[in-house]
Order: sequence, then C-alpha cells, then structure tokens
Amino acid sequence: MSGFSNTDTGSKQADPYTSANKDTDVSAQQKFDALDQFVGQSKFGMMTTRDQASGKLVSRCMAVAAEENRGVDYLFFTNTESHKTDELKSDPHVNLAFLDSSGQWASVSGTASIETDRSVIKRHYSPTLKAWMGDLGDGKHDGSENDPRIGIIRVKMLTATYAVTDRTILGRAAEVAKGVVTGEPANVNKIREITEDEVKARRSV
Repeated sequence: MSGFSNTDTGSKQADPYTSANKDTDVSAQQKFDALDQFVGQSKFGMMTTRDQASGKLVSRCMAVAAEENRGVDYLFFTNTESHKTDELKSDPHVNLAFLDSSGQWASVSGTASIETDRSVIKRHYSPTLKAWMGDLGDGKHDGSENDPRIGIIRVKMLTATYAVTDRTILGRAAEVAKGVVTGEPANVNKIREITEDEVKARRSV
C-alpha cells in the first residue's frame, strides 16, 4: 500500500473531520439536486487546465452560462482565440472549483470540448458578453451572438465532491467551539461524493 503518512494513530481515525462530516445516507438524486443548487448560487467558479507548453496547472474565473443534460454538463462562454482553448485542445481534462463565503465548496472533475454551434451560443447568449469580447469595429467581431470568436466550453462531469451545510452561521460556530473544548471533530458540513457510475446513469436517462 502506497501513500503519504507521517503518523500512526493505531485503531483511531487519522482524519476524523472527514469521517464526521461525510454524508453517505443520501440518494443520487438528492446529491445532484444539492450540487445544482450550490453551483447555481455560486455562479462563478475556477476552471483549472494544463498549460501545454510548461505542463503547469493554471486556473481562471469562469461564469457558468448554463447546465445541460440534467446538470452533468456545464457550459461556459469563451473567446475561441484565447489561450485556454489551446490548453483544452492539448489536454481536455479540467477541474471546476466553487466556493462561497460560508465555506461551502464543490469540486467537479470532467473533460472539456470547444463548441461553435451558433444555435447553442444563441440559446444561452447574454449581451454582457460584449463587455468581455469588445467590438473590433469591422461589423463582424462586435461581441454579438453572431461574433465568430464566441464559443462554448462544454465540461462533461466525470465525478464530483462537495460540502454543503444546512446549519446557520451560529450553529457552525457553536460546533467549532465545542470541538475546541472537547477535541471532537466539528460536524459542520455534509461532504458528498458523486461517482462516475452515478454520472453515467444520470446522463443516460
């Protein structure tokens, strides 16, 4: 067995926080519903790709334009001439990370593709894209829904892990305070995992 460890806890759980907060008594439907709600509220997330020249991981903030296929496809607008499209062509594997001020978070692993289907672009187009695309003044590259630079990054979910809570801020603070006094791990989140099989099943419906 390989892996990093620098302590021997014997029969005791070495990572009690994860054990205390992991939520397995929930259906796949409930897991997807909670993830959809959280991503919808977050709106913005960090997309991590790999730079093809250096091999380094890089991240940038992206706004979710839409979700399709019952929430297992995330769509983002992009300028097809930007560097990230080159990165995705070289390596389509991405990670999407979402976080809010209360500490709730989600991590989605997937594969990305670049789409230029105008019908898809027009279906989700927002005039605010003009602020990011700019108008080149040639009557073509103007940031409108017909601007050929506008494309879609479609991220197909492979797996997801997230932590959400139904506790109030005071309730979470009380749990943390109790943990400080008792040494017991704070039960503040519901950590859930969506497996590849669950994603495949949802996509096939």
